[in-house]
Amino acid sequence: MQISSRFTIALHIFTCVDVFKDEYKVTSDFLAGSINTNPVVIRKILTQLRNAGLITVARGTGGVTPTRPLSDITFYDVYQAIEPVENGDLFHFHEAPNPECPVGRNIHGLLDGKLKAIQGAMEDEMKKYTIEDLREGIQELLEEKA
Repeated sequence: MQISSRFTIALHIFTCVDVFKDEYKVTSDFLAGSINTNPVVIRKILTQLRNAGLITVARGTGGVTPTRPLSDITFYDVYQAIEPVENGDLFHFHEAPNPECPVGRNIHGLLDGKLKAIQGAMEDEMKKYTIEDLREGIQELLEEKA
Protein backbone atom coordinates (compact mmCIF):
# COMPACT_ATOMS: atom_id res chain seq x y z
CA MET A 1 0.00 0.00 0.00
CA GLN A 2 1.25 3.44 -0.87
CA ILE A 3 -0.56 6.71 -1.15
CA SER A 4 0.27 8.23 -4.52
CA SER A 5 2.27 11.40 -5.02
CA ARG A 6 -0.99 13.14 -6.02
CA PHE A 7 -1.69 13.66 -2.30
CA THR A 8 1.56 15.52 -1.64
CA ILE A 9 1.19 17.39 -4.94
CA ALA A 10 -2.22 18.60 -3.74
CA LEU A 11 -0.66 19.83 -0.48
CA HIS A 12 2.07 21.55 -2.53
CA ILE A 13 -0.63 23.22 -4.64
CA PHE A 14 -2.38 24.66 -1.57
CA THR A 15 0.95 25.96 -0.24
CA CYS A 16 1.86 27.61 -3.56
CA VAL A 17 -1.57 29.16 -3.89
CA ASP A 18 -1.19 30.80 -0.49
CA VAL A 19 2.43 31.92 -0.91
CA PHE A 20 2.02 33.36 -4.42
CA LYS A 21 -1.61 34.50 -4.50
CA ASP A 22 -0.74 38.21 -4.27
CA GLU A 23 2.21 38.12 -6.70
CA TYR A 24 1.25 35.83 -9.59
CA LYS A 25 -1.65 34.28 -11.40
CA VAL A 26 -1.43 30.80 -9.95
CA THR A 27 -2.20 28.70 -13.02
CA SER A 28 -1.65 25.03 -13.70
CA ASP A 29 1.48 25.97 -15.66
CA PHE A 30 2.78 28.04 -12.75
CA LEU A 31 2.08 25.20 -10.30
CA ALA A 32 3.66 22.65 -12.64
CA GLY A 33 6.84 24.72 -12.59
CA SER A 34 7.00 24.67 -8.80
CA ILE A 35 6.12 20.99 -8.53
CA ASN A 36 8.23 20.05 -11.56
CA THR A 37 5.55 17.98 -13.23
CA ASN A 38 3.31 18.16 -16.27
CA PRO A 39 0.49 20.76 -16.16
CA VAL A 40 -1.94 17.99 -17.15
CA VAL A 41 -1.23 16.27 -13.82
CA ILE A 42 -1.90 19.55 -12.03
CA ARG A 43 -5.17 20.11 -13.88
CA LYS A 44 -6.40 16.63 -12.95
CA ILE A 45 -5.63 17.25 -9.27
CA LEU A 46 -7.22 20.70 -9.40
CA THR A 47 -10.34 19.09 -10.84
CA GLN A 48 -10.44 16.59 -7.98
CA LEU A 49 -9.99 19.36 -5.40
CA ARG A 50 -12.69 21.44 -7.10
CA ASN A 51 -15.09 18.49 -7.27
CA ALA A 52 -14.55 17.95 -3.55
CA GLY A 53 -15.48 21.58 -2.91
CA LEU A 54 -12.05 22.53 -1.56
CA ILE A 55 -11.13 25.11 -4.23
CA THR A 56 -12.52 27.21 -7.02
CA VAL A 57 -10.63 27.58 -10.28
CA ALA A 58 -10.90 30.55 -12.63
CA ARG A 59 -10.52 29.06 -16.11
CA GLY A 60 -8.51 30.91 -18.70
CA THR A 61 -7.36 33.83 -16.56
CA GLY A 62 -5.93 31.50 -13.98
CA GLY A 63 -6.39 31.50 -10.31
CA VAL A 64 -7.06 28.96 -7.61
CA THR A 65 -8.88 29.94 -4.45
CA PRO A 66 -9.59 27.78 -1.41
CA THR A 67 -13.30 27.69 -0.60
CA ARG A 68 -12.77 27.71 3.17
CA PRO A 69 -10.25 29.15 5.57
CA LEU A 70 -7.00 27.17 5.44
CA SER A 71 -7.48 26.23 9.08
CA ASP A 72 -10.66 24.41 8.04
CA ILE A 73 -9.06 22.23 5.35
CA THR A 74 -7.39 19.18 6.85
CA PHE A 75 -4.95 16.76 5.31
CA TYR A 76 -7.80 14.24 5.60
CA ASP A 77 -10.04 16.47 3.43
CA VAL A 78 -7.33 16.55 0.77
CA TYR A 79 -6.71 12.82 1.09
CA GLN A 80 -10.42 12.11 0.62
CA ALA A 81 -10.49 14.31 -2.48
CA ILE A 82 -7.33 12.90 -4.06
CA GLU A 83 -7.14 9.29 -2.90
CA PRO A 84 -10.72 8.02 -2.75
CA VAL A 85 -10.70 4.52 -1.33
CA GLU A 86 -12.78 1.71 -2.75
CA ASN A 87 -15.82 1.00 -0.57
CA GLY A 88 -14.24 3.13 2.16
CA ASP A 89 -11.52 0.54 2.75
CA LEU A 90 -7.88 1.58 2.53
CA PHE A 91 -6.73 -2.02 2.40
CA HIS A 92 -7.88 -4.10 -0.53
CA PHE A 93 -8.34 -7.67 0.61
CA HIS A 94 -7.63 -10.50 -1.79
CA GLU A 95 -10.90 -11.70 -3.21
CA ALA A 96 -11.20 -15.40 -2.58
CA PRO A 97 -9.05 -16.99 0.12
CA ASN A 98 -9.31 -20.76 -0.01
CA PRO A 99 -12.16 -21.86 2.29
CA GLU A 100 -10.61 -25.34 2.51
CA CYS A 101 -7.49 -23.90 4.17
CA PRO A 102 -7.76 -23.09 7.89
CA VAL A 103 -5.90 -19.81 7.33
CA GLY A 104 -7.86 -18.92 4.19
CA ARG A 105 -11.14 -19.68 5.94
CA ASN A 106 -10.30 -17.41 8.91
CA ILE A 107 -8.06 -14.67 7.52
CA HIS A 108 -10.85 -12.10 7.14
CA GLY A 109 -11.95 -12.57 10.73
CA LEU A 110 -8.34 -12.29 11.84
CA LEU A 111 -7.48 -9.14 9.89
CA ASP A 112 -10.62 -7.12 9.13
CA GLY A 113 -10.90 -5.38 12.51
CA LYS A 114 -7.18 -4.72 12.76
CA LEU A 115 -7.01 -3.19 9.29
CA LYS A 116 -10.02 -0.97 10.04
CA ALA A 117 -8.31 0.20 13.26
CA ILE A 118 -5.09 1.00 11.36
CA GLN A 119 -7.02 2.95 8.74
CA GLY A 120 -8.95 4.80 11.45
CA ALA A 121 -5.74 5.77 13.26
CA MET A 122 -4.19 7.08 10.05
CA GLU A 123 -7.31 9.08 9.17
CA ASP A 124 -7.56 10.49 12.70
CA GLU A 125 -3.93 11.62 12.50
CA MET A 126 -4.57 13.30 9.11
CA LYS A 127 -7.45 15.24 10.67
CA LYS A 128 -5.00 16.89 13.09
CA TYR A 129 -3.10 18.75 10.36
CA THR A 130 -4.44 21.60 8.23
CA ILE A 131 -3.38 23.64 5.25
CA GLU A 132 -2.94 26.49 7.75
CA ASP A 133 -0.14 24.43 9.33
CA LEU A 134 1.60 24.38 5.94
CA ARG A 135 1.09 28.13 5.52
CA GLU A 136 2.62 28.83 8.92
CA GLY A 137 5.47 26.40 8.30
CA ILE A 138 6.46 27.85 4.93
CA GLN A 139 6.31 31.39 6.33
CA GLU A 140 8.70 30.40 9.11
CA LEU A 141 11.07 28.76 6.63
CA LEU A 142 11.01 31.76 4.29
CA GLU A 143 11.64 34.17 7.18
CA GLU A 144 14.62 32.10 8.32
CA LYS A 145 16.15 32.38 4.81
CA ALA A 146 15.62 36.17 4.69
